[in-house]
Amino acid sequence: MKLFTLLFAGFLLAMLIWTIYKSKVKKSGFHVPELFPENWRRFLESEVQFYSRLSPEEKSTFEADVQKFLKRIRITGVKCEVTDEDRLLVASSAVIPIFEFPEWEYKSLCEVLLYPDLFTEKFDFTGDHRYTSGMVGSGGPMNNVVIFSKPALRQGFDNKSDKSNVGIHEFVHLFDKQDGSIDGIPGIIMKNQTVLPWLHLIKTTTSEILEGKSDINPYGTTNNQEFLAVVSEYFFERPKLLKSKHPELYEILSQVFKNDLAEKV
Repeated sequence: MKLFTLLFAGFLLAMLIWTIYKSKVKKSGFHVPELFPENWRRFLESEVQFYSRLSPEEKSTFEADVQKFLKRIRITGVKCEVTDEDRLLVASSAVIPIFEFPEWEYKSLCEVLLYPDLFTEKFDFTGDHRYTSGMVGSGGPMNNVVIFSKPALRQGFDNKSDKSNVGIHEFVHLFDKQDGSIDGIPGIIMKNQTVLPWLHLIKTTTSEILEGKSDINPYGTTNNQEFLAVVSEYFFERPKLLKSKHPELYEILSQVFKNDLAEKV
């Protein structure tokens, strides 16, 4: 009788632990195949330049990271359909900045919303003055959400030479946010001794952009956080060009993302 009681108590404890665990594991509601589909693989090879440059072993890791993301994070279309290709582009955007960080998760993210077009800062995609293609939500119900214009997301991967990718841009903001604030200084990665040189480089590069002496997107002069996101787009889209034109910037970003991409191109 005593043995039965102990076994029953152990069973109840195990069920309690499992219930708590399940409640903490986010589920996307999308059925992710256990085996990575061959048509997904072909799509990544064709559309995601970062993936196409990886070794066979690295591609397997990338695919597993994509599956993990799709299992955890909901991707919802607002007045538009979400296809598997859209999901793969969102997941790729998320995986690329953190590819060299195996244990990394976007802990503050629950959902990605896809809008049918550009939108305003008040999330309107039907009226005038719509210039926003991507946004990390902040405050209230939007705090755990990232929003993309679906056409802009696709354009970021379609054009492989323009040094721009809104998907990567917004997920770099989340990467930056992991230390508690989006400030252009990913503190979890940057040590104290590298912060001041980084801030000095932001200042000098911003001056060059404003003087028309740089090929970096002027949007990067908005503030430090936009500078990090803009030059990260450049780093992941055109690493060899960035290393050639901005070697100091390339060196710091390769340390931040633990990835010497120019050597893989």
